[in-house]
Amino acid sequence: MKYLLTLISAFIFSFFTYAQTTYVFFGSYSGDTSTAGIYIYRLDTSNGKLSKISTNKSIFNPSYLTLSPNGKFLYACTESLTKNAGSVSSYAFDAKTGTLSFLNSQKSGGENPVYLTVHGSGKWLMNANYTEGSISVYPLAEDGKINPATQVLQFTEGSGVNPRRQDRAHIHAAVFSLDQAYMFFPDLGADNIRSYTFDSLNLQPLQKEYVINSTPGSGPRHFSFHPNGQFAYCIEELAGAISVYTYKNGQLDSIQRVFTHPKGYKGFVMSADIHISPDGKFLYASNRGDQNNISIFSINEDGTLKEVAYQSSLGEHPRIFAIDPSGHFLIVTNLISGDVFVFRRNIRTGLLTRVGKKVKIKNVSFVQIREY
Repeated sequence: MKYLLTLISAFIFSFFTYAQTTYVFFGSYSGDTSTAGIYIYRLDTSNGKLSKISTNKSIFNPSYLTLSPNGKFLYACTESLTKNAGSVSSYAFDAKTGTLSFLNSQKSGGENPVYLTVHGSGKWLMNANYTEGSISVYPLAEDGKINPATQVLQFTEGSGVNPRRQDRAHIHAAVFSLDQAYMFFPDLGADNIRSYTFDSLNLQPLQKEYVINSTPGSGPRHFSFHPNGQFAYCIEELAGAISVYTYKNGQLDSIQRVFTHPKGYKGFVMSADIHISPDGKFLYASNRGDQNNISIFSINEDGTLKEVAYQSSLGEHPRIFAIDPSGHFLIVTNLISGDVFVFRRNIRTGLLTRVGKKVKIKNVSFVQIREY
């Protein structure tokens, strides 16, 4: 009987393991269209191995990617580093073959689009332009194509105490609340988080702005909500810190601020990305500069953070990382060293253990994981 139960358990595990395909999407600062800009891999969720499926050369410098809620379309932003030449592009994704087909593109309204997100309805694409300090809002067609922007918010006021990095507004992310009714835009240049109500039935959906001020010189960069919707976390690039907020109906109230480096650390800080495990028990933050690591914090019931560990990213300049939907794997991209590492995540302790082989992708800048 025990042997039979073991066979049944193995069959069930095998069925659910192989019934779904876990794709991993990478973007890179490719430089031009002679080199692939988007890479698609398959993640083996039994051992953490990455296998290349396809690449795409139709875009250069796709520094940030996002998928539609149904997973049928991928959107990429091009950092042109040329005035007014940035763009946002759409692709159809074939989950059977793991390949992309270009659909169309629109101007981003700046040279440095750095963050994209799609509304839960699949009808709106939001773009944050870093250098120009602006937000562009695009309606999406049913076939995945991007229509011309119907709303552009340009922030001409706002600066910080760091003249080199905070000469003006620099929007670095665009994040929906879990109910999709509000949007939050960390402004690295002005040391604040800009919040708007989002009316999905209005051609200019961003309404009723209010501003949450951050610590001077902190440089808010990326922003993440706790799965329970009661807390929010903002990573601050320039200060190497995380600000913790309670959240309700579009309102943020600060309750804690912790550093992403150990006490007494004196090196150069340059924090980047922030994600929370699907079970809501741990928060992870990537740090570039002299650290090149992932900070790990446990999350208390009141939303506050407790330091757990600091683990090497095994490369240089960990810009973006992602946690797979099951919460068992964390994948980090090291931009300067041009490599990708997969870590198995201990769901009890939050600690990371490297698995699989290093993957080399020149100037890799982004990663997203999706089950199909």
